[in-house]
Amino acid sequence: MKILQLNAFHYRKGGSEAVYFNTSRLLRGHGHEVINFALRWPENEPYEHDGYFAESKGSRTGRLKPLRDIGTYFYHREAARKLRELIRRERPDVAQIHLIWGQLSPSVLRVLKQEGVPAILTTHDYRMVCPASICRNGRGEVCEQCEGRKFYKCVSNTCCKGSKGLSVMMAAEQYLRNLVFHPARLASGVIYVSDFARKLHEKYMPAIKQLPSARIYNFTPPVGVSEVAKGDYILFFGRLSAEKGVKTLLEAAGGCKDVPFKIVGTGPIEAELKQKATNLGLSNVEFVGYKQGAELQRLVAEAKFIVVPSEWYENNPMTIIEAYAAGTPAIGAEIGGIPEIVLPGETGFRFKPGDAQSLTEVIKRALSVPEADYAQMCKRCREYAAENFSPKSAYRNLIAIYEEVIKRK
Repeated sequence: MKILQLNAFHYRKGGSEAVYFNTSRLLRGHGHEVINFALRWPENEPYEHDGYFAESKGSRTGRLKPLRDIGTYFYHREAARKLRELIRRERPDVAQIHLIWGQLSPSVLRVLKQEGVPAILTTHDYRMVCPASICRNGRGEVCEQCEGRKFYKCVSNTCCKGSKGLSVMMAAEQYLRNLVFHPARLASGVIYVSDFARKLHEKYMPAIKQLPSARIYNFTPPVGVSEVAKGDYILFFGRLSAEKGVKTLLEAAGGCKDVPFKIVGTGPIEAELKQKATNLGLSNVEFVGYKQGAELQRLVAEAKFIVVPSEWYENNPMTIIEAYAAGTPAIGAEIGGIPEIVLPGETGFRFKPGDAQSLTEVIKRALSVPEADYAQMCKRCREYAAENFSPKSAYRNLIAIYEEVIKRK
């Protein structure tokens, strides 16, 4: 089978890119021909056919750059043209779409439809029903006020990075998309990466129910780290942005001064978080910076627990998936898709999102688990990962939906 994988970024910017690359490697490993299509970014990983990649706001130059950035946000003509050329050269059987909104834009959906290539949308976030993509308003509150159609609420709530201008642009893009490029009309199928995501999308975009769909959890290849001696630290790893709940984690760390915490990652509020840790006198918190590959795997494998303190509808966090594969239990907020995969007392513990006191109490309870019970918990994490997040199960489910949409074509 010849499979087209589309994503805005051809480098690991976040969890969705990890899935994009993992999926491409998985399919190639089973003998399929995989064609990647993305935008040009300075950080991109090398790719032999990147001549077909369209320009991005990161590669674009010239005096008209601001205007062109806005134009491509709504409809990327170069991406449409280059994708059409690529399709006519390669003739893929099916396409899987990861992140495109505001980058590759719905232009690629239209081209795929016109060229007769079944397109499967992957719901890494909630951009199809929420202009700001994370169901969180400008006041940092979980929000569903747009209800999949009242996108002016994005403007009145200043949902996008505290900017009225950006909120107007995102709301306008959503209105235009649903009027001209509605996903339920142009796509051929949907992959939901959590049951929570399916329920939310079908609630606010009921037309999408007509498309073939599957719930396929994200997966990770074997991490390459066997059982190791556990350290005594709690680990957060991910993007340092407001919705990730790291401020709440720091407040909780203040109530556990004898517990070491390691924070891995970078992001827009990194400096603010470091200052907060200083103000709170958190000598037990270490900001480790950006890590990847074997170094990150070792940090995850040796952690006592990883913590996911998200304060948005986290979908199917790669952090938990990668932790389980390494035999490390998780402490996760009861929000979004997290409760689906954090089983209290089996693979970890859960706490009330945004509640530092709740998190402090859960951390203390987690660290008081008897050694034999903790060892059993680590074993259960590996088993759960093998059952739910393995390349084998992901491949089986991917091929099933690929074949279904091709048959319907």
